[in-house]
Amino acid sequence: MLFVVIDVTAALSHVLKYFGVSENDAPTARIIDMDTEKKFTIAAGDLTTDSLRQLCQEVVDGTAKPYYRSEEIPEDWNKGPVKVLVGKNFESVALDPTKNVFVEFYAPWCGHCKELAPIWEQLAEKYADKDDIIIAKMDSTANEVDSVTVQGFPTLKYFPAGGKEVVDYIGNRDLETFSKFLDNGGVLPKEENDDEEDEEADEEEADESAEVPTNSTSKDEL
Repeated sequence: MLFVVIDVTAALSHVLKYFGVSENDAPTARIIDMDTEKKFTIAAGDLTTDSLRQLCQEVVDGTAKPYYRSEEIPEDWNKGPVKVLVGKNFESVALDPTKNVFVEFYAPWCGHCKELAPIWEQLAEKYADKDDIIIAKMDSTANEVDSVTVQGFPTLKYFPAGGKEVVDYIGNRDLETFSKFLDNGGVLPKEENDDEEDEEADEEEADESAEVPTNSTSKDEL
């Protein structure tokens, strides 16, 4: 276990945000499991030698409860077409068994997320009258939830009604494909699946060709 001390008054806002710490929290402590990226913390004001020793032991033993960052729930989170989720309201909205919820997990600085923003807004407006469909977004640089792992931005996940298995959306990011996906109950249009299968087949053929030396000119070289 590696121990690091950070001066919260220094110009390290990005570091503090990663740990979920503000100047007002100091002194405090966080432990991060670099394999799972789960974070563990000590309640504000309870930092002592004994409490830190206990937390370290619980993390090592696997009994410590992870800490998940969350912003406060915005007063207007459900006013616009796109619903705003944070850690504190994620489960009550995304896991509502009566709703089909399509969520974008984004980062404010992400260029692809900025390109998607107007399309996501159009999608939400299109389905605004559908009581059982919710289009939502969550800033994953400031909010975390136990049930979702985000490894890139934007990450799109569909949470079907009835507690069914969550669907990772991997199709094209355009209004037409999004609409077909929702109309199909969280299933990509057949042509989308066919395109993906063709791409995978082409990649496999390219890999196989690369493994076998040949003097003939390949189609890709023409």
